[in-house]
Amino acid sequence: MARGQQSSRTMVRGAERALEQLKYEVAQEIGITPPQDGYWGDMPARECGAVGGHIVRRLIEQAERQLAGSAADFRGR
Repeated sequence: MARGQQSSRTMVRGAERALEQLKYEVAQEIGITPPQDGYWGDMPARECGAVGGHIVRRLIEQAERQLAGSAADFRGR
């Protein structure tokens, strides 16, 4: 592996199941039929990329909401 690259591993223990569930949830929301066998290798890259992009967007929105809530809590003290 090249220097500076990291492996694709989950940093928070137990998050794998939540991320997997989120992947299928997002796929259904954007009208992509997820593979029943769990193997995404036969899916077109465009569809997989769309799912991944929506996941990233949703996680960023969630983090922003959490940060905004933390800032509001901090200012209220």
